[in-house]
Amino acid sequence: MRVSAAQLAPLRLPGFRNLFYATLGSSAGTLLAAIALAIDVKDRTDSGLWVAAVFVVEFLPTVVVGLLLGPLLDRLERRSLMIAADVLRVGVFVALPFAPNAATVVGLALVAGLATGFFRPAVYAGVPNLVDEEQLPAANALLQTVENASWAVGPVVGGLLTAAAGPSAAYGINAASFLVSIALVVRIPPRLLQSERALSRGHWRDLADGFGAALRSRSMLAVLVAWGITSLGTGIAQPAEVFLAKDTFSAGDFGYGLLYGAIGAGLVFGSFASAASLARRSTAVVYGGSLVIMGIGYATAGLSPNVWVAAVCCTVAGVGNGAAVACNALLVQRGTFDLFRGRALTFVMSATFLLLGAGMAIGGVLLHSTGPRWLWVGAGASLFVAALAGWLIARRLAGEEGAEGELLPEPEPVAAAN
Repeated sequence: MRVSAAQLAPLRLPGFRNLFYATLGSSAGTLLAAIALAIDVKDRTDSGLWVAAVFVVEFLPTVVVGLLLGPLLDRLERRSLMIAADVLRVGVFVALPFAPNAATVVGLALVAGLATGFFRPAVYAGVPNLVDEEQLPAANALLQTVENASWAVGPVVGGLLTAAAGPSAAYGINAASFLVSIALVVRIPPRLLQSERALSRGHWRDLADGFGAALRSRSMLAVLVAWGITSLGTGIAQPAEVFLAKDTFSAGDFGYGLLYGAIGAGLVFGSFASAASLARRSTAVVYGGSLVIMGIGYATAGLSPNVWVAAVCCTVAGVGNGAAVACNALLVQRGTFDLFRGRALTFVMSATFLLLGAGMAIGGVLLHSTGPRWLWVGAGASLFVAALAGWLIARRLAGEEGAEGELLPEPEPVAAAN
């Protein structure tokens, strides 16, 4: 894969470079520790329900932040919020080796998930202030690439490390990664992460303002509809993945890992290549095309004759997924003023996470009556619908800063960022 100077240009900016490396360290450490958490709880309880609880608390706090606490991302200084989140996560992973039982482990993981629910939206809300408008696609692509690379590599390293040295080693490395993140984030001037801060009109009014900003923005509506359909469809397919590998293809645990890793590899390539695609084509075309590629990957994986062909198809699905997620970030960042961006972004994330969870529940119910093949084919079909919806809604965007040509809500009074 050829890397152009334009794709790496945001790294020349000190503020973005510090944020990039902070994201790299914290993402790698978090995903490394995620496997250690699951193994730790499994060894303590040998219970699938407890292990499932670990995975639930990884995304549930993001839903809570988006639906109830999003205004804090616009009202508080983003840099301070990110540092506080990292400090809290350091404390969690220092305490985890001393947790007396599984309930304490899950409780501490919930606290870490809540901190992540603030940190990650703050990163993406702040990026448009760190880079020029023309560099925004490349900046998002770089952040998505390191997150996806961590997603692909971190669990493997975490499993090996936990097997060799126990979960405490992974917890310690993750705590250290957050210390590094703090050291990097404190070097970013607060004004570079936030152009203005909102004065509160009351928490619930602030929350409603964020919801309204998201629903009135055509670019955010494109993500809500298209990625909402995508989340529901892929959520239905997700519980079937292990059954597709082990039962349908008779490929055992190795086959499951192969499909999982193939999606991760595709994610890395797709997210990195998204910047070049967005430089040549409109956001609507890249977004719709990415979802079509993702749909082809899911549908053909479900119809594959063996796990090797399915792995190639999963890589294709990952490429589409990576590019689509980069488009999501760009559409949301351009969808409203900085004043509303934090709460609007977390609302969109929460809504799609809820649909993902609903899809998982539906998939679990349908799995044994429908079969894993047809759940994956159905997921592919839903992605074609998502692609059409995303393209139709986003095609009128003109590429202008803030709203790509759409009407934006009038900003409320602000307090100047320091």
